[in-house]
Amino acid sequence: MRAHLGIVDACRITGRSRATHHRRLRPRPPRERTPRPAPVTALSAAERQAVLELMNTGEYAELPPAQIYARELDEGRYHCSERTMYRNP
Repeated sequence: MRAHLGIVDACRITGRSRATHHRRLRPRPPRERTPRPAPVTALSAAERQAVLELMNTGEYAELPPAQIYARELDEGRYHCSERTMYRNP
C-alpha cells in the first residue's frame, strides 16, 4: 500500500479537476476595481426624478412598469424604456 496519493489519483478520487487543484494552490492576487463610467444613454437625475414621479402618481401607482410604459406611449409620450422603469429605485 502506498503512503501518499499522487495529485492525479487524488483528483480522480475526489472528482476535482487537476486544473482546479492547481488554480486553488496559487490563487491570483485580487485586482483593483476601477469605477465604471456612466453609460452615455443613462438618465440624468432630473429625468430619473420625473419618471419616479410619473410612476408614483395616483393613476399609475398600482400598475407595473410595462403597463405604465404602454399607456404613456398610447398618449404619445416617451420618457424612457420599459426596462429602465424597472431599474429605477
